Amino acid sequence: MRTTASIVVAGAVCLAPGAASAFTSPSTGADGAFSPTVNTVITPPASGIFNYTSINIPPGVTVTYTRNAANTPIVILATGDVVISGTLSVSGGSGAAIGFAGDGNSGDDGVPGLGGPGGFDGGRGGLQTTVGGTSNSSRGGAGLGPGGGSGGDLFGNCNGAPTPAAGAGGGFGGGAANATTGCVSPPQIAIGGSGYGSSTLLPLIGGSGGGGGGGGLSFSGAGGGGGGGAILIAATGTINITGALLAVGGNGGATAGNPSTGGGGGPAGGGSGGAIRLVATTITGNGTVSAGGGAQSVRGSNPGAFPSPSTDGAGGRVRIEAEVYTRTATTTPLFSFAAPGPLFVNGAPTLAISSVAGVPVPAVPTGGVDVPLAGNTPNPVSVVFTTSGVPVGTTVQLTVTQAYGARVVATSAPTTGTTTSATATVSVSLPAGPSVLQAQTTFTVVAELGDLLRNFAGNERVERITLAATLGGKSTATLITVSGKRYEVPAEALRLAAMGG
Repeated sequence: MRTTASIVVAGAVCLAPGAASAFTSPSTGADGAFSPTVNTVITPPASGIFNYTSINIPPGVTVTYTRNAANTPIVILATGDVVISGTLSVSGGSGAAIGFAGDGNSGDDGVPGLGGPGGFDGGRGGLQTTVGGTSNSSRGGAGLGPGGGSGGDLFGNCNGAPTPAAGAGGGFGGGAANATTGCVSPPQIAIGGSGYGSSTLLPLIGGSGGGGGGGGLSFSGAGGGGGGGAILIAATGTINITGALLAVGGNGGATAGNPSTGGGGGPAGGGSGGAIRLVATTITGNGTVSAGGGAQSVRGSNPGAFPSPSTDGAGGRVRIEAEVYTRTATTTPLFSFAAPGPLFVNGAPTLAISSVAGVPVPAVPTGGVDVPLAGNTPNPVSVVFTTSGVPVGTTVQLTVTQAYGARVVATSAPTTGTTTSATATVSVSLPAGPSVLQAQTTFTVVAELGDLLRNFAGNERVERITLAATLGGKSTATLITVSGKRYEVPAEALRLAAMGG
């Protein structure tokens, strides 16, 4: 079983010096000064946190990051100034192009784009199929993440032939549009990813993947774009951006073939933009700051002829916190603004998937085959969950997202044990092939905790919390207020209490 390791103010704002105490970054300075002179790819530590004294990325130099095993966001702390005159990027990858001249690689058909660090992957393109209607194998995979876009399928009787449908874009800062096959009746729709998270980006989460395209008669569907990653830069001095800071979503994969005969695979949706949070005493410079969504795919040979267009990924989120802010350039999307606040949130309840069919889930996922099951493993299998800080007697909902096909949902028996440590089990029939498992539970919190969490929920008391855990990967937490408003944050980041402000 393959798993993935894998939650407004426009224009310029100027605050007078001395309006508040100068911000102090919690950097230890242990990583020294960072001043690359050539393009650099960095592997982050397990925590995702860098402790610099100063940072200087000169013009013409691009710095990018791989994902660590837990796919944490990138956190850059500095005791001095941060200067970005070149490019610093945590953007998501684009889905692979399918079956037309110029692609140059026929072995990557259907491969989705990877999310940037802290972001989520796109959905895999549906497999090449046969005439005769829909099948699970022809359906594109849904994009991963809280706002993952739905995949497309193969539908009949479009211009007299089976037609592969497109995947929808991923959501984050807002919802993505649906992808509609309008030439069949009733129209077939792949649902665009929904918005999630809070404008405060506290704590931090990246963008979600776009849905894969449905498989065609001659080609598989295209892979969805990966969601943009998540990055926090916190400097005691000045953050000066004259180059580019990017957390852009990946583009959906393009396709070819003749849509009128159903030969071409369906195009894929773009990944949503990621998250950028900047905190410093002074923020200046009019360079590019973008967490824009990835573009829908463009059909290679004849874009106008395809009857089922995919959709763009939604924009991500940009948050700026400073005592003095002198930028006059805007950001993509428009940023929210405040004086510097806490960088991290103190501890929170947890939910994890601990075993599948008796096979333990690794504490640190690889992002590949984290839980391999033998082909003759009988269904249904038992999936075991563990919780902490969650009331006993709470049920857990399991969602199985297949690489090809529709989701499968099952609900566990109530948890047993103690609030500190409890378990629950659910039986579910797993489909053949790779899948991603996600668990979710919702519970009511005591008033005291609800008041403590109000700073992260629009200053309104939190009444309930929904926890969601991806197999072997990070958890996310949705704070639900007394009026029903929802604020989604990554539970993994809530546990970084040691860095709290």
